[in-house]
Amino acid sequence: MLPRKRGVDAGEVQDLHNKAPRPAAPAPAQDDPMAARAPEIDEDLHSRQLAVYGRETMKRLFGSNVLVSGLQGLGAEIAKNLVLAGVKSVTLHDDGKVDLWDLSSNFFLSEKDVGQNRAQACVPKLQELNNAVIISTITGDLTKEQLSNFQAVVFTDISIEKAVEFDDYCHSHQPPIAFIKSEVRGLFGSVFCDFGPEFTVLDVDGEEPHTGIVASISNDNPALVSCVDDERLEFQDGDLVIFSEVHGMTELNDGKPRKIKSARPYSFTLEEDTTSYGTYIRGGIVTQVKPPKVLKFKTLKEAIKEPGEFLMSDFSKFDRPPLLHLAFQALDKFRTELLRFPIAGSADDAQKLIDFAISINESLGESKVEETDKKLLQHFASGSRAVLNPMAAMFGGIVGQEVVKACSGKFHPLYQFFYFDSVESLPVEPLEASDLKPENSRYDAQISVFGAKLQKKLEQSKIFMVGSGALGCEFLKNLALMGISCSENGKLTVTDDDVIEKSNLSRQFLFRDWNIGQPKSTVAATAAMAINPKLHVEALQNRASPETENVFNDAFWESLDAVVNALDNVTARMYIDSRCVYFQKST
Repeated sequence: MLPRKRGVDAGEVQDLHNKAPRPAAPAPAQDDPMAARAPEIDEDLHSRQLAVYGRETMKRLFGSNVLVSGLQGLGAEIAKNLVLAGVKSVTLHDDGKVDLWDLSSNFFLSEKDVGQNRAQACVPKLQELNNAVIISTITGDLTKEQLSNFQAVVFTDISIEKAVEFDDYCHSHQPPIAFIKSEVRGLFGSVFCDFGPEFTVLDVDGEEPHTGIVASISNDNPALVSCVDDERLEFQDGDLVIFSEVHGMTELNDGKPRKIKSARPYSFTLEEDTTSYGTYIRGGIVTQVKPPKVLKFKTLKEAIKEPGEFLMSDFSKFDRPPLLHLAFQALDKFRTELLRFPIAGSADDAQKLIDFAISINESLGESKVEETDKKLLQHFASGSRAVLNPMAAMFGGIVGQEVVKACSGKFHPLYQFFYFDSVESLPVEPLEASDLKPENSRYDAQISVFGAKLQKKLEQSKIFMVGSGALGCEFLKNLALMGISCSENGKLTVTDDDVIEKSNLSRQFLFRDWNIGQPKSTVAATAAMAINPKLHVEALQNRASPETENVFNDAFWESLDAVVNALDNVTARMYIDSRCVYFQKST
């Protein structure tokens, strides 16, 4: 039977929990004087971020300068996320000009921007998202010396040779500059991170340190520590803990981290000899210490040859990342030698890329990929010029988070390669090369992957989207860029009974400060039509519920092709799901 402390009432337990010491705020991840001069945090605007990141992390983020190079769809999404997060400055680099292909993935651009510099064309709408962020552009060649102005740099359209040069500079710079290379090629995407030779993760998971209220401590070697049984302990073997407010055995109140073992729901063993310590009398709080973690990143030059373990996103595709590692290198070689992308549907171009991949693979010796899936490589080659908006949105979110981690030291970063594909999104029937030819439209990038026939179906689709908050803004933007419901026969119905608040502006990017108090659905629909004027959308302010089935009646549901659920509460989601099941609609 474990020894127990005298009875402790609920009020006393809560009081002791409130007294639990919190570890001191860690120093900034990088020696950046800008962090000390970061502006005051607007708590109304950034309330959600404060809850997740904490005040110290936000201050470091607000003092960070970031470069985003390549302003096609992926670069635009990354820049959007960083400006909303509130970094000190974002510098956009692109020496290319806007063309029609960009309009299927970059929501900052419109047809009137065609022919202008991509970076400069993005600035006005990007600045509207957050006036506190300094936004500037570089429209010429970028030199590695210019990278010293930033805490993190992101490249979305760069050759491996140039990326290696820039990464070597960032890796050896003092302090190191976080380097991220990311690409979206059709239904395939990649991310590479190098945060320097020794990057300190100050807080691996962002969780509050676990605590317990001491009930007794034995004078033994090792010592047995028992805690009150009001709440199970969350400690694990090997955790470090500190003690405070212990009466009697005061030797433990020295703030020294101690390792525990044999962790149980209400007790653990302390790796310490307490036989000569004072006798435990009462009280005491034990608090988990979360030690920083040091990661040693390889340079791109080293990692591309010896990538190590890939971050997995789909364990049913366990053998896919090594093959995609080859595919992206083969595409880089194709573009370097032929100065263009493979043509969609071209068997000759696909074979050239496959030959490059096989050649690279043979040079790897024992670490080569056993089987090269030629069909997968054909899909990769055919759609490689396209930057699809859904893929750009996904990778824009991933890369944006990695920049936050690099600048703040909070949360474990991606280490070091991540590959993803969505080939299952392709039509079941094989596509003819003629169906993939460009039509000189804003949807040409999508047509090069999915074909013109599917594009026509998307434009004629009838969609019901429920909710236009954070998820809804993203979905509306995606639908507009993809051309969904963008013909006379198509229709998008969006409903939301909520109005815009200031706290929404840090993530619901279709809203501006002058929209506060206005209906979300109306403002979001108007913003989506600005992205694509051909969008046929109707905005309603009705809550989708049993009480509004006279509005969303049987005829309405039966007319739909699909439903987009952008709700943030379980009850409403379950209701919409039940209606989709009843009317046999995909959601």
